This record gives sequence, C-alpha cells and structure tokens, in this order.
Amino acid sequence: MIVGIGVDLVDIGRFERALERTPRLAARLFTDAERLRPPRSLAARYAAKEALIKALGGSEGVHWTEIEITPEASGRPWFTLTGSTADVVAEKGIATLHLSMSHDGGFATAYVIAESSSDPQERTGTGRATAEDPDPATGAGSGGPR
Repeated sequence: MIVGIGVDLVDIGRFERALERTPRLAARLFTDAERLRPPRSLAARYAAKEALIKALGGSEGVHWTEIEITPEASGRPWFTLTGSTADVVAEKGIATLHLSMSHDGGFATAYVIAESSSDPQERTGTGRATAEDPDPATGAGSGGPR
C-alpha cells in the first residue's frame, strides 16, 4: 500500500551556484561517495532527498548524510539509509522506497513512492485476513497475493 509520495524539481544552475557560494554545503547534504559526482547528478540527488522527505511527511529524525543514493548494477538509483533516518522509515512501516530521477534542460527531478508491506489494519493485527490467515467467513486462506 502506498503511504507517501514526494516529488522535487531543482534548477541545476542555481544549485551549482549555491554549492560554489557555500563550500561546506555539499558536505552537509551529501555523503563522501556522492560528492564525487558532477553538479547535475548532485542536483538530482538533492531532489531525491527532498522528495523522500515529502514522501515521509516531514523531516523530523531525517538527516541528509544518512540518505545516500546508490546505483544498482543496472544503474537504477536506490536509497541507502542509515542512522535515525533508517529508524524513521522503519517506524512508519515503510517496506519499499521507489525512486526515479532525471536531469535534462537545466533541471533535475526526482519522484519517490513510499510503500508499506501491508495496510495499517493488517500491521496492527486487525482488519482483513492475509493469505496465511483463514478468512473469518469461510475459514479458508485467500490463497494468493494481495
């Protein structure tokens, strides 16, 4: 079940000027590995982190350098979360974070979907039966994925 979505758009030139004006900004926003990337990639990663904060519903307990965008072998971007940021995501019952990023025409954008493993009623032990639990009306399991 989708529990949050977030999107962000960054003007790459403006972002690059901010990095030049404030030399310590990159260290506050990005991990050591991320800082090796070119400005357009940093702008996309900044957009991804902002979109994640929006998908989470706020920034309480979230720290920029505890969010790293790492590529899978295929090149697909993925969040690597640590510290209190990982704790916040777990406390919200989020099982999967979907991330899409792009940069073109002087802009970088990112879109995040936060998904729980089940609906909130099932996580609290109330509500409908799962595939493993018998249906209250028939006593049979649902036999398939939701």
